[in-house]
Amino acid sequence: MNFLDQLRHARLAHQSLLCVGLDPEPGRFPAHMQGRKDKTFEFCADIVQACADVVLAFKPQIAYFSALGAEKDLERLIRHIKDVAPKVPIILDAKRGDIGSTAEQYAVEAFERYGADAITLSPYMGLDSITPYLKRHDKGAFLLCRTSNVGGADLQNLLVTPNDPSTQASQHPSLRLYEHVAHQAQHRWNLNGQLGLVVGATYPEDIERVRRQAPSLPLLIPGIGAQGGDAMRTLQAAWVNEQTPIVINSSRAVLYASGEHDFAKAARAQALETRALLEGSLKQHLASLP
Repeated sequence: MNFLDQLRHARLAHQSLLCVGLDPEPGRFPAHMQGRKDKTFEFCADIVQACADVVLAFKPQIAYFSALGAEKDLERLIRHIKDVAPKVPIILDAKRGDIGSTAEQYAVEAFERYGADAITLSPYMGLDSITPYLKRHDKGAFLLCRTSNVGGADLQNLLVTPNDPSTQASQHPSLRLYEHVAHQAQHRWNLNGQLGLVVGATYPEDIERVRRQAPSLPLLIPGIGAQGGDAMRTLQAAWVNEQTPIVINSSRAVLYASGEHDFAKAARAQALETRALLEGSLKQHLASLP
């Protein structure tokens, strides 16, 4: 299966829209794990084991591992995910953005060294920075579009005049930059149907704008949980149909649901609660449609 097929399969198998982000902070691990040589791997592996049948995807954030010099733990963790949850896709949150041979090496890192199924990318350098990843037709790539942080508006909300005729400039002489990114991802950049977009749950009205430009792309949506995004409003803005995946990420709320010996059990309980919230909100949204 390609990445989008993996998402659709996991969605149906687990009845879940939830992605659990794996952002290990050893200082927040339970006291009984402190001092263990393999604590980073063990903590994340226990979370994966506890949540494997609850999630749509796992999303390890590479910086949390590389900052600890724990790249080998990340390699081992991804192998572990493939063992215990072979049908759950893995999104490597790396936010790479470079061109040429450097981008080629980043693609090797993500897909060969780590074995991820998809990666997050910064599209600021244009199509050149995306193409090396798209050569791997079974993999996916989520482009940063309208992100959940406040400072994202500094650039993403700038009005631009697209020079691409396909952007329907006659109807929309100016677009916000993130809208232009969404349009390019839906059309000219999406060479093999592999692209998705990162949009923040904290700005549901902007998700609606993204959807107008990119009605059929999968969305990776951080911001539910610790960042305060509203599940119902997010689903109203993002949902299209079961063939158009949306991946709603929660990291800290799940990982650090407990700081005690029961951390994995608490993580599962929180993941189940979040999944139920999302599924309930989706059902309510669908019931309200004409």
